[in-house]
Amino acid sequence: MLFAGTFLICLFIFMMQFLWRFVDELIGKGLSMSVLGEFFFYAALTLVPQALPLAVLLASLISFGNLGEQFELLAMKAAGVPLLRIMRPLWIFVVGLCLVSFYFQNVIAPKAEVKLWTLLVSMKQKSPELDIPEGIFYSDVPGYNIFVKSKNRDSGMMYDLMIYNFADGFENAHIVLADSGRMNMTADKKHLILTLYSGEQFENLKAQNKKDKSVPYRRESFGKKVTIIEFDSDFKMADSGFMNTSARSKDIKQLVQAIDSMEIRQDSVGRAFYNTAIKGVYSKIRTKMNAKDSLAYVDIPLNRYDIDSIYRSMSLVERQNVLSNAAKVVSTQNNDFTFKTATVGDSEHKIRRHEAALHKKFSMALSCLFFFFIGAPLGGIIRKGGLGMPVVVSVLFFIIYYIIDTSGYKMARDGYWIVWTGMWMSSAILAPIGFFLTYNSNRDSVMFNVDIYVEWIKRVIGIRGSRHLAVKEVVIDDPDYPEMINQLQELSTDIKAYADKPHALKMPNYVYLWLRSGQDKPMEDIINKMEQILRVLSNSKSSHIIKQANAYPVVPMHAHTRPFSKTSLNRTAGILFPVGLVFYGRVWAFRLRLKRDLQKILILNNQMIELINHYCIKGKK
Repeated sequence: MLFAGTFLICLFIFMMQFLWRFVDELIGKGLSMSVLGEFFFYAALTLVPQALPLAVLLASLISFGNLGEQFELLAMKAAGVPLLRIMRPLWIFVVGLCLVSFYFQNVIAPKAEVKLWTLLVSMKQKSPELDIPEGIFYSDVPGYNIFVKSKNRDSGMMYDLMIYNFADGFENAHIVLADSGRMNMTADKKHLILTLYSGEQFENLKAQNKKDKSVPYRRESFGKKVTIIEFDSDFKMADSGFMNTSARSKDIKQLVQAIDSMEIRQDSVGRAFYNTAIKGVYSKIRTKMNAKDSLAYVDIPLNRYDIDSIYRSMSLVERQNVLSNAAKVVSTQNNDFTFKTATVGDSEHKIRRHEAALHKKFSMALSCLFFFFIGAPLGGIIRKGGLGMPVVVSVLFFIIYYIIDTSGYKMARDGYWIVWTGMWMSSAILAPIGFFLTYNSNRDSVMFNVDIYVEWIKRVIGIRGSRHLAVKEVVIDDPDYPEMINQLQELSTDIKAYADKPHALKMPNYVYLWLRSGQDKPMEDIINKMEQILRVLSNSKSSHIIKQANAYPVVPMHAHTRPFSKTSLNRTAGILFPVGLVFYGRVWAFRLRLKRDLQKILILNNQMIELINHYCIKGKK
């Protein structure tokens, strides 16, 4: 049921996108509901193969997202059921969908394409439904331009009419002005009856003499004038023969036969053009020779003549004639080659379109399987069901697939790529992505856990969190407060000793920063000791102690040292001066912050000792 719902949604989306392309052919034509219903039916059949992959991706994302969100996927994995076994019934079902998609593309879609495009051509040829607007010239009646100032929609009467009749040509235009009029359609819907009242008609007449500058015209006044205009508004189905040469209207067998016949014809035409070029004007010269006491034209190969010496022996007039004739011959040959190039290019374009249609029947069907192996593991990783996150991810993946597939098709159709390369480009990209996601989901990867990336970004740019210690309701062992005072004093001593070291918290040396190895072990000990003290004090029953503990800063251990643990990476970053300069500025900024943190910790230690003495030691006494 979920797949059926997502499929109907996807099909509806594709139908709306298809409808917007041809909305101008449907509006204002007075088409019957049966014609429109037939149009939408055939359009839906042709769009089924496109809607299936997106429906599979969305349904699999929602299904496994729901399983992950409700911990059902986790329960099955905990019971020892691997992800591929959980997916097995569904991918068997998707294989069946691939066969259905292939059947639609090979059997149903070609017939539906013929019907659909025949309907579209018929709709384009149908005359629009007559509805003359007010205040503008209406030109949808063939041969007429009609202007109506105002209309009475209840009675159908039109007022202040201006009609230009170009049925006899623009030079013999008839201009009609009328006070009012009415327009009706005949019962057979093949003619318009135009009834005009209180008007005048102007018509240009041909002059008796062409030299006359004045042009006579005829003026006619009328009280009532009835004109019959041909206007066939009935819907007629066009001949579907124009689709016989289209790759869309053929199945696999017909495509293979068409490609084979076109390639044979292309080879024969190419050989004929080649032989013509080899035996053309550039390989021989036509000259006059005596043959049995008469002059005759004989073709002699060019290699028998020294063309340059013959040209130098000519007079200036003869040279001009020769160059003029040569330019004419070259122009003729250029036009001939241009025509032959266009002929060969058009044939190759048709062959590539047929080959692309042949490959698409397989690639589009297999895309359902690829999208399933993307959607199912991705749903298990994201663990979000419903129509929120899955829809966003599905649309994002499908847009990427659509861009790659369309680009590959155009590159293959236009001859920039080999046809099979362009048509299988999207599949070649989807398959590794599906394998990668399935592998990571089977290993319970957290690659799509947003919190991990947010924490990493915060750590890189130096944003740190705060402590959130709370008073525990049940405490078994209260901290040993005298011991805590001793440890706090030792921590303060260590911090002062560290701060007294030369160059510890000062601006680092650029060269030494990248060449020296090892981390800051004394600072690691200080931070670990502080965290251990705070962990013990978190068991205190005093809210004042807990509040003071939350005031301690969260200090990173290695932010003030080299950025990488490997020496080779650090040296590479230092050599790449712009990169090293960025890391150098980051290290310096963290050292300045560390200096402020240590000063704050010293103050907090003294305050914590006072609080322990006041609320814990003296309070017990």
